[in-house]
Amino acid sequence: MAQKKRPLLTVFIILGLVGLFLGTLSVVALKFLAPSKKLAFGEKIGVIPVEGPITSPEETINQLVRFREDGSIKAIILRINSPGGGVGPSQEIYREIRKTIKKKKVIASLGGVAASGGYYIASAADKIVANPGTLTGSIGVIMQFVGFHELLKKIGVKMEVVKSGEFKDIGSPHRPLTEREKALLQGLIANIQDQFVKAVAKGRGLSEEKVRKIADGRILSGAQAKELGLVDELGNFRDAVELAKQMAGLKGKVSLVYPRGKEIDFWDLIFKGMARAALKVLHTYTSKVQYIWWPSSYGLTESN
Repeated sequence: MAQKKRPLLTVFIILGLVGLFLGTLSVVALKFLAPSKKLAFGEKIGVIPVEGPITSPEETINQLVRFREDGSIKAIILRINSPGGGVGPSQEIYREIRKTIKKKKVIASLGGVAASGGYYIASAADKIVANPGTLTGSIGVIMQFVGFHELLKKIGVKMEVVKSGEFKDIGSPHRPLTEREKALLQGLIANIQDQFVKAVAKGRGLSEEKVRKIADGRILSGAQAKELGLVDELGNFRDAVELAKQMAGLKGKVSLVYPRGKEIDFWDLIFKGMARAALKVLHTYTSKVQYIWWPSSYGLTESN
């Protein structure tokens, strides 16, 4: 009798293991293949957060491409909370947004801060929604240098430099800038500023002359930006969602689809934290041309 029960028990065990395997496989497939942490049904709007200084464009660009090519995503919202960042990364994101609006509606929703490079990328969208108190604008370019030549002089350290040309060590912390170097850098800043003005004018449908009048680095509230034509509507994120629905011709409830979260293990977190700390030190002694608003009140410890 016991022998007859064993084959039946074995069958149940095998079926249980198969069920467990299939269930685990389904969970893994949903986790890694789905574009968001939650299953979304019905009409969908993609949401791409842009948080903090803009240093690398890859993640935002890749997500723009995914949502653009995903037929189930009907519109895209860029949720921007950024003081700006590097010129190159900001321009790369701007360019990808301009490609995307040819296929789908893109709405920029400005949070607490969307200044300089943060506004630069927002201006590429079809529409911009900001809170009345959002800190935005700051259309301008900045380049900063750290100099410790006076300190070296006090402690008796002298640097000798052999270079191939007059400007090869421009911005060196070991000596002050010469007048010719200042003129050269000012020309560079002016050229990049002109690119900023033209990008905003094109994205917003404004004249370059109008944009140039307020492109002096001034920070604006969302309400002021709307009066100047830099923002379309005043409202919060939910208002941006409603605008996206209208522009995409959607009715009723929609599902918001966010980028898939990254899994980070303990050691990965530790090593990345150490790397960021080391980069902060390096950034202190390096110069960068940036579209960034960098007030001490924003609490930034690095300028990139």
